[in-house]
Amino acid sequence: MSIKYPLHDLTWQGFEDLVVLICDRVLGMGTIKFSSGKDGGRDAKFSGKAQRFPSTAAPWDGKFIIQAKHTENPLAKCSESAFKDILGKEVSTRLPKLIASGEAEHYLVFTNRKLSGLAEPKITDLISTSLKIKSCVLGVERIHLYLQEFPDIAKIAKLNDLLLPFQFYEQDLVEVIKHFSQQKDTLKKKIGAVRGIKWIDKEEKNRINRLSSDYFDFIKKESLPYFLQIDKFLKSGKNKKFRDFYDDTVADLQEQILIKRSDYGMFEEVLRVAYNHVIDNGHPDVVQRRRLIRVFLHYMYFNCDIGLLESDVKSG
Repeated sequence: MSIKYPLHDLTWQGFEDLVVLICDRVLGMGTIKFSSGKDGGRDAKFSGKAQRFPSTAAPWDGKFIIQAKHTENPLAKCSESAFKDILGKEVSTRLPKLIASGEAEHYLVFTNRKLSGLAEPKITDLISTSLKIKSCVLGVERIHLYLQEFPDIAKIAKLNDLLLPFQFYEQDLVEVIKHFSQQKDTLKKKIGAVRGIKWIDKEEKNRINRLSSDYFDFIKKESLPYFLQIDKFLKSGKNKKFRDFYDDTVADLQEQILIKRSDYGMFEEVLRVAYNHVIDNGHPDVVQRRRLIRVFLHYMYFNCDIGLLESDVKSG
């Protein structure tokens, strides 16, 4: 399983450095990075025949202008108007001057935004048509392919520092949420007694795990109304496969929580990290139902599947 680094957590300077490292491999070691400040429409440049861009069979040759467009939004897409506006300014103001001075024959834009197969040719054609030069926009998917091809780049750029302190195989939880959301009436809130759910005094559990009263009120308001439905879903014989997925996820999460608990303050931080892990690994169907990610994590805590119990503390 290839690692998907949360590149939105990089600084813009860190992302520029990453882009230059990639260009060192796909263009050549002659890639030059400019210092911070006014760059005149360029973050880096390269002159000569590319080693492997866009391919080793037909590499581009000439003067390359390289730009890095970073966003802190993990869900950002190249098809959004905000990104098109950014490129529009480059195409209409800065790049024509570089072309006129003979400094630009090829234009590469690296971004950590998502780039679909439909959006890429539209954006590239727009730039190429406007400027009469070869251009290419490389999204986060292409960057991760480069990182997979050249794994030492991640080490040099210290991308492992971006990884969450604990990891778990979120795909099982994704499948549970997808199947749960497809069943009739599962998204209707049914408020009532949550029968069958393990019970210990929640004030004591919250104290042991350091979960704030404000966050527990948030759980009760936003997630508790779904818990009976989840309980029924997981106990249904026809959903045994998904119950196994749930149990495997719980086992992975609980192990990581027990090992890494000291890295966090309040327990809501742990829940937020787990939530971000699912979001950052890019599952479009579940991202559209992202409240259910939080609901299932809250259920795990409320049902005493994750976190410490009073008995755990006494036995320790």
